[in-house]
Amino acid sequence: MWSAVIPAHNEEGRIGRLLENLSPLPIDRIIVVANGCTDDTIAEAKASVDSRLFLQVFPEELGIDVPRAVGAKIALDCQATGVLFVDGDMTGRFNQQILKLMNKIEEGWDMALVNSYPYIPYRHPLSRTTSLFRAKLNRKLGLFHKLGIASPSHGPHAVSKRFLDKIPLKEIAIPPVSLALAGQANLKIGVGAGITHQELQSRIRDNKHGELIAETIIGDCLEAMSILEGRPRSRWYQGKEFLGYHPARKWELLNSFLAQ
Repeated sequence: MWSAVIPAHNEEGRIGRLLENLSPLPIDRIIVVANGCTDDTIAEAKASVDSRLFLQVFPEELGIDVPRAVGAKIALDCQATGVLFVDGDMTGRFNQQILKLMNKIEEGWDMALVNSYPYIPYRHPLSRTTSLFRAKLNRKLGLFHKLGIASPSHGPHAVSKRFLDKIPLKEIAIPPVSLALAGQANLKIGVGAGITHQELQSRIRDNKHGELIAETIIGDCLEAMSILEGRPRSRWYQGKEFLGYHPARKWELLNSFLAQ
């Protein structure tokens, strides 16, 4: 049984297209986690009239990646054997690649990632720096030869029930940490498909958002590497603490939901 988890914060004009794009897939439950929406995201999701839709609404914004953990709990409670994560602003048509991810899980993988940066001759300095930290983490895991710079922080990915049973659901809210813990648990991880960043057709945002996202992912990777090295979690590197959107993650709301 497959569940799709779709975090959505103010995705009016996009969530409907995403749901329509995903509708042909062999998914049993489509979980939209609407958090802190102040537009018509919720009404647009309901308008899809797909009987598989499960809408979880939080009046307050949960923070980046936290809705994934919420959706994972709902999926696990619904006896999902595989969970697909797709962000609510991704309106590209990439169902064939998603099927590849799902097939890998059904073949016995525990985390199937996408390569979103194949063959790019030039990367923006921020993207390049973020990629370096993603590579550092994957090398520390001994998985760089399999993953390159692939990360659950970026792009659709799929996980098995074994992954959900082994990894504390709270840690899904920091994607690189969930990857590190999966590696420590000797779960089977690989790149199951390639979807370029352009093919995702995510919402275009301003430079400030890009900077905060980069700092978030770098800090998340630093936390993950701290765990692998047996140290207290830290987001510090060479005298700078990489926070980004991390302080906006609402752990109290997540903990309360997971305790239900």
